[in-house]
Amino acid sequence: MKRLMIKTLVAAVALATFGLASAQDIKERTIKFAHQNPKGHPIVMGMEKFAEIVTAKSGGKIKVNLFPGGVLGGDAPNVSGLQGGTIEMVVLNSGILASQVKEFAIYDFPFLFANSKEADAVVDGPFGKKLHDKLQDKSMVGLAYWELGFRNMTNSKRAINKVEDLAGLKIRVIPNPINLDWVKALDANPTPMAFPEVYAALESKALDGQENPLNTILANKFSEVQKYLTLTNHVYNPQSVIISKKFWDTLSGDEKKLLSDAAVEAGKYQRQMARDAAGTTLDALKKAGMQVTELPPAEMAKLREKMKPVIAKYSAGVGESTVNELTAELLKLRK
Repeated sequence: MKRLMIKTLVAAVALATFGLASAQDIKERTIKFAHQNPKGHPIVMGMEKFAEIVTAKSGGKIKVNLFPGGVLGGDAPNVSGLQGGTIEMVVLNSGILASQVKEFAIYDFPFLFANSKEADAVVDGPFGKKLHDKLQDKSMVGLAYWELGFRNMTNSKRAINKVEDLAGLKIRVIPNPINLDWVKALDANPTPMAFPEVYAALESKALDGQENPLNTILANKFSEVQKYLTLTNHVYNPQSVIISKKFWDTLSGDEKKLLSDAAVEAGKYQRQMARDAAGTTLDALKKAGMQVTELPPAEMAKLREKMKPVIAKYSAGVGESTVNELTAELLKLRK
């Protein structure tokens, strides 16, 4: 009895501390939170921080169970689980949501953002919120954007010193049409594949290469099956933290605010962890035996040029108004 009273008092103090009306506004709940990368990755560190914040703010009433490493399946099954209400939360590449809302394809445009500061301003501002709001019609609610980072290419065949060196390589891509097209534009062979299957495909040589941010390459031990790393920074990946609308609609206003605020707060921590790790990650990949090359400026210009027709094609697909809105935001930031 005494233990129960202490637990109730702790919960009440936590609720009061974080500005919530009363203990009755927070119910006992369990959240399944899924992601594709393994423990130790900055995204999973963000998930851990989110769980910690939610536990504190709810006085222990809301428990967040983490499922990293693709243990609940790939991104497509995770999205279906969200829509069906069998999974409460997922964090995934925002561009993957283009299969649900076409405008999200813009986040997979090559060379969209010059740096992470630009990306933060866009996704945290009106543009990012507007896209997340469109998910509600698809039985999902966008809470916040986290970061995977800028993507780079790896392969097991040869060092990439010029754009032509990519020709003929079989490269895994996120299963989205724009990713297939930009890899084809480089005369390489795109292979769409769910992320949990990638390591085995690289190991068996069913794939020659893949493209991902440095943190993901390190955390998933791709250096064991990939010799060559090319620093291209060709796509920046925001990550959408999304929650099942079926679950969301059962929450009180206070519970919704708690989870939304926790996702934003954990996102600030997560981005910092990802960026702090960037330099040491590259060193770790070199120590793991990867041969690192950087395309010279003339080759990077050629890479951008080859991707322009792809950007033009998908600009029409996502809609002129969406492209113009984002372009205007970027122009403001670059003044």
